[in-house]
Amino acid sequence: MRQYFSTLILIGDFLDRRAPLYGLGIAIMASAFIYLAHFGITLPLLNMLSALAALSLLLISGTRVWFWSGFFIGLLWFWWIGLSFIHYQMPWAIPIVILVVSTVYGGVFWLIAKTALSVERLVFRNKSVAQQRIQSLLTLTLKSLGLLSVSYLHPFGFDWFKPELMFVTTPLGIEKWRFGLILTALVLTLWGRNALFLLLITAAYHPDTSSLSCSDGRIALVTTRTPVEEKWDKQRFPAQFEKLIEEIDEAIAQKKHLVILPESVFPLFLNREPQLLKTLKTRAKQINIVTGALYWDGKTPRNSTYIFTTDGKVHIANKVVLVPFGEANPLPDFLSDWVNRIFYDDAVDYKADTSVTDYTIEGKTYRNAICFEATSERLYEGRPKQMIVLSNNGWFTPSIEPTLQRLLLQYYTRKYGTIIYHAINMAPSYIIHPTTGDRP
Repeated sequence: MRQYFSTLILIGDFLDRRAPLYGLGIAIMASAFIYLAHFGITLPLLNMLSALAALSLLLISGTRVWFWSGFFIGLLWFWWIGLSFIHYQMPWAIPIVILVVSTVYGGVFWLIAKTALSVERLVFRNKSVAQQRIQSLLTLTLKSLGLLSVSYLHPFGFDWFKPELMFVTTPLGIEKWRFGLILTALVLTLWGRNALFLLLITAAYHPDTSSLSCSDGRIALVTTRTPVEEKWDKQRFPAQFEKLIEEIDEAIAQKKHLVILPESVFPLFLNREPQLLKTLKTRAKQINIVTGALYWDGKTPRNSTYIFTTDGKVHIANKVVLVPFGEANPLPDFLSDWVNRIFYDDAVDYKADTSVTDYTIEGKTYRNAICFEATSERLYEGRPKQMIVLSNNGWFTPSIEPTLQRLLLQYYTRKYGTIIYHAINMAPSYIIHPTTGDRP
């Protein structure tokens, strides 16, 4: 019987004995596209081959390799999450957060592989030659289904892990059905040990035709470089606000129609600041202004976008999807209160709006999005043609977070055809067009 043992099973056993090392190798291949993009390197073919290799090795590996692969993927993709604790004077928490995040994703990956193994053992009690072949196919299929569905799992509302994101800068598509087709091709190739099955991947061909630019003829995107500690220092407000007004005046001098400033560049309740509102309304007689600031309704604070239009109107669009722990605590009330008291000095959670906001400027409709929520599927309901995103990446810089955020926005541009105008604090601002020929 041994002559019929699958070569894949033998390879899988070999990898399993060196699980941490091979898990790290798989994670590096699955993360290469992020770090290449971070350093401005564009290698679509290498990114594609690296992603296909990572998926192939993962499919033939055992539960231990799956755990370590998930652990190191969580580490390489999301190590930056803990950096925000520096700004709360708790740098000791950074390694704890990194370990917890990595372990969560390791556990998710382990569960996928363990489920596949459990089903396999339940279905196949006797191992005839024919059953071994079917057993191998079943195991590979279940693992691929786990990879296909894992992006629907959002720990504490955090939904930045999408395995198909590995193909965002490659000639292959990122839609679920294309990712499923890629996985099917790999499963059949590994199971049948026939490279001809890889030809199925050509059906997933959908090259990235999106493009990035830093400016637009009609729109001024403002990039600010204000560290978190300075941003919320009230003594620095006059100088900060003067600089922002200068940016608006410069956009007016350049005959722009719209100027977009980052998230909460006015870190106060702007609706309660009549003098500052008057200053912005005066400028808005010459140019449309979209800026981030806070809003207070007398009960709870909101993270908001203020839209000043040349017809004298002021619109306020509040954030819909809040950052887990950063803006709202996703834990049960009794735990949430304790966490807010210990870690956030009894700060009150922000309040989210119940529905997304669209607003119109000079006949063009824009979907409102503030930082984290721009990477949420919910914001793309109805396939908005244009979206204005305001971000403050100061909490996580220097790190790969701005790069990963940009790759996720490219993912949604490819998926929904949305033109994204992104104004950022502590990272370069940019515009993502769905195709090189598609301009507003």
